[in-house]
Amino acid sequence: MTYTVDEATRPALETFQRFDVDTQLALLWFGYLDLKEQLKPAPPLSVETPAKAVFDQFLDLSQEEQLKAQRDIINGAANNISQTYNSLSPNAKLDVWFLLAQGMEDGSIIQVPSDYQLPGETDEFVALIKNLEFEQRINFMLSAVEAMG
Repeated sequence: MTYTVDEATRPALETFQRFDVDTQLALLWFGYLDLKEQLKPAPPLSVETPAKAVFDQFLDLSQEEQLKAQRDIINGAANNISQTYNSLSPNAKLDVWFLLAQGMEDGSIIQVPSDYQLPGETDEFVALIKNLEFEQRINFMLSAVEAMG
């Protein structure tokens, strides 16, 4: 899949990048939940892919370390997981986040607290995303995860 940041997704991307790291993580999670029914199935966790190699590194970490590693990717920290993530193609980077979301669903990855509420300043962002077509939402996600690191 190829993508470009177009004029429909640029405002959402610029808004997303202004949020703090934990809000970005939550928005990625909620974005996955919004898209998962329409997505082609992600690779099974048994398939060897570059994204799976990054995901597997998360499985060896405690939950606090998993959260730190996710934050590190967004913040561009210089560590093994972030460096491996940065070497991936945009599609593989998105696969990492989809695999992390699947791991959150099955409990192998630290989850967003069940009582978590998005900050009020995300309302405009959510409205921007809801006005995008499915392909534009995927393009937004690809652009967002490519810009991390």
